[in-house]
Amino acid sequence: MSTTTELLKGAAELFPGEVVTQAHVRHLDLPAGAGRFALITLDNGLDHTKPTTFGPQSLANLNAAVDQVEKEAAEGSITGIGITGKPFIFAVGADLKGVELLKDHKDALAIGKGGHDVFRRLSGLAVPTFAYYNGAAMGGGVEVGLHCSYRTVSKALPAFSLPEVFLGLVPGWGGCALLPNLIGADRAVSVIIENSLNQNRQLKGKQVFELGIADALFEGADFLEQSLLWTADVLNGTVTVERPEVDRGAAWDQAVARGRAIADSKVHGAAPAAYRALEIIAAAKDGDLSAGFDAEDQALADLIMGGELRAGIYSFNLVQKRAKRPAGAPDKNLARPVTKVGVVGAGLMASQLALLFLRRLEVPVVLTDIDQERVDKGVGYVHAEIEKLLGKGRINQDKANRLKALVSGVLDKAEGFSDADFIIEAVFEEIGVKQQVFAEVEAVAPAHAILATNTSSLSVTEMASKLKNPERVVGFHFFNPVAILPLLEIVRGEQTDDASLATAFGVARKLKKTAVLVKDAPAFVVNRILTRFMGEIQNVIDEGTPVEVAEKAIDPLGLPMSPLVLLELVGPAIGLHVSETLNRAFPERFTVSQNLAAVVKAGKRGFYVYDSGKPELDPEVAALLKQGDTVLSEEQVRDRVLDAVAQEIGLMLNEGVVAEAQDIDLCLITGAGWPFHLGGITPYLDREGVSERVNGKKFLARGVASVPA
Repeated sequence: MSTTTELLKGAAELFPGEVVTQAHVRHLDLPAGAGRFALITLDNGLDHTKPTTFGPQSLANLNAAVDQVEKEAAEGSITGIGITGKPFIFAVGADLKGVELLKDHKDALAIGKGGHDVFRRLSGLAVPTFAYYNGAAMGGGVEVGLHCSYRTVSKALPAFSLPEVFLGLVPGWGGCALLPNLIGADRAVSVIIENSLNQNRQLKGKQVFELGIADALFEGADFLEQSLLWTADVLNGTVTVERPEVDRGAAWDQAVARGRAIADSKVHGAAPAAYRALEIIAAAKDGDLSAGFDAEDQALADLIMGGELRAGIYSFNLVQKRAKRPAGAPDKNLARPVTKVGVVGAGLMASQLALLFLRRLEVPVVLTDIDQERVDKGVGYVHAEIEKLLGKGRINQDKANRLKALVSGVLDKAEGFSDADFIIEAVFEEIGVKQQVFAEVEAVAPAHAILATNTSSLSVTEMASKLKNPERVVGFHFFNPVAILPLLEIVRGEQTDDASLATAFGVARKLKKTAVLVKDAPAFVVNRILTRFMGEIQNVIDEGTPVEVAEKAIDPLGLPMSPLVLLELVGPAIGLHVSETLNRAFPERFTVSQNLAAVVKAGKRGFYVYDSGKPELDPEVAALLKQGDTVLSEEQVRDRVLDAVAQEIGLMLNEGVVAEAQDIDLCLITGAGWPFHLGGITPYLDREGVSERVNGKKFLARGVASVPA
């Protein structure tokens, strides 16, 4: 038995639930006398909704297929070998379910070595090898093709990436060493580092070809046929593949430096994966692939046993699995159909909501407001956005015309809402105004219509309290920008019934939003946590800590932006309003900063100016600040802020604001852009010992976002 076989057999015992991929070998005669050809197809026997992955048994199956074709190549009975995937899927990498189960460094090392040992055989066969990227290819799926002599890609390929750094790993089966040696270090840094840290940006087929990863690009309809014709031409010498020479001089070092700058700007040194990947890319400059593969094995094993990967997989599972089955959601069969939507308000937020409902539901959407000018402006916004989609080729002219015809605006709520099934308000954030709006809507809306509020912090129960039918009122809190942030906090008021709630969840699914059920508690989830977080930053500034110290204290979390830049994005006035709401509810923990109030009163849009291209404290804001004489260090600030957040999350879980800590993390990842590598917030607080220091226990059980016991 070979070392590779023994390695994979041992690893397979650790992965009892692996969805096994088969590697089917079939033979065909290439045209133009190019000879007999062996084609390996990767297929797990399931449809495209269950993508093909590589666990230990799957790697063993591919290894056995390579045994067969290696023998045939040595005998001279075949002239080439190809590898492709099942319909719509090439392969999407390692089986992460198995990675979660690993407890020992040696087992993690075996996974890296096992993948390398199988894949690298493709580059050492006696005949040329070809990878045909027919569908989605990620991680190990990309890497198996990099070990081949040639690659083709389908124009219809929707997603191609090396997402490992996004999850807290490195491309560990050849990606870090092979890709820069194929397309140059700078382009490799874009794929491995930049795309990963930009929310796992995917490449399309054409981009894969333009980057030089693939040697030929073909239409999706007859992709395999065209790839095989091209293969015959390559084998016959009719087609010669020429690749530009890779610059191994200063350009390579500059590319690595650019990668470090990207990593610094995204994770601020707080997550190791990007830096480990860059070390391997830097070392790959001399073209020593064996050393590169060894470095990948070591980095992979180290990271698998570290907290970042476990948090990354935890985040991935939250977004891919928990988000699809919201905790506490009623039976979806109770949901009522929605054939028309009403929007109260025609300002920017309301107009964004109208556009979203229009695009996703494709039903009539009607806006109302207090005067015709506002109504026209709201409808005009929606029309303009549809024109932008048309201009970008995202929709055709017929679709644009149909969508425009479905949106309208009226002043009379009775005219607009008498046959609406779902009516959402997005008016001024004041309880009296919202109660009045709902009273007017209830008077004209059908008895079955859902009345939804986009409030960010007010009580849904109080909003519904004066209505005849408060059971049909539900919180439907979107996050700005509506088109980008996936989270939708669905808030159940004290009298909201199951049918109304089920309808709200049904609409959320059609809107393609990540819906989380939230108790009707002040500021719900994201705004409550961020306000406590931001409030503590503001407190230490008010007490005397310099702004730059308070801001820099949070760098080790690797957040996408600093607290005061986030405040600028949210808007100081909104931040002040939410802090006032929470101060009324929990005065012992939530303060209202007089400095923030002064900034809002002065009409400032934030604390910074950007005259030099970088954020610098606005001199006018600096003049407004009144500070005490208590100056904290960065570490003291960080401890105080994290302690406050841990306390608040503990209280929220005790109050039943959400079902579990996992929902807190899902909300922060999808509603506030909290980094995947942190796993949201609770795994980070657990890892850093903050949870136990503040609450006496961890938020998550051992093995959840951490190495199993």
